[in-house]
Amino acid sequence: RYHDLRLMRAAKNRFGSSDEIGVFQMTEAGLKEITNPSGIFLEERTSAPGAVALPALEGSRPVILEVQALVTKSFLAIPRRTASGFDINRLQMLIAVLSKRLNLQLFDQDIYVNVVGGLKITEPAADLAMCLAIISSFKNLTLSQKMIAFGEVGLQGEIRRVTKQDKRIEEAKKLGFDQFIYPDNVKSIAEVTKLLK
Repeated sequence: RYHDLRLMRAAKNRFGSSDEIGVFQMTEAGLKEITNPSGIFLEERTSAPGAVALPALEGSRPVILEVQALVTKSFLAIPRRTASGFDINRLQMLIAVLSKRLNLQLFDQDIYVNVVGGLKITEPAADLAMCLAIISSFKNLTLSQKMIAFGEVGLQGEIRRVTKQDKRIEEAKKLGFDQFIYPDNVKSIAEVTKLLK
């Protein structure tokens, strides 16, 4: 509603796959198809703590998005946990995993997360990127612009495989990414933090 991009999702399709999206831009002449949505979602990306690139699947199509986190000292009795474009219950679970498995002191921190561009991410593949964004913001650590992360994070801090990993990496390579943090090269959230050092 507040962007010039319009997303159209096919919930039911008699002649093809469902849950696919089309990305369009609203112009003075009407809707114009965006053939490379990843480029649009990443065009205003800047290097800052708390920002991580994620290859999300929209239907069968990988789209590279940026997820952001802001972790700041809370002055409330119960710190705020706010999510835009991400499931708040999943966020609460990831914060608990980071607190327990990495001993991060997040109990007195306000945590805000956002999926840039207005998309809503529901797949568990976004877990690892969201965790990295939170860690990066909490430690005030800027991550590489050429790094991409995806994978499901379990309650023990393990990183689990997700669907269509090869397609995600292929799309990322097309856009110049060359560092990949995903379940084939890291097995736990603790291993990821060692890589960041």
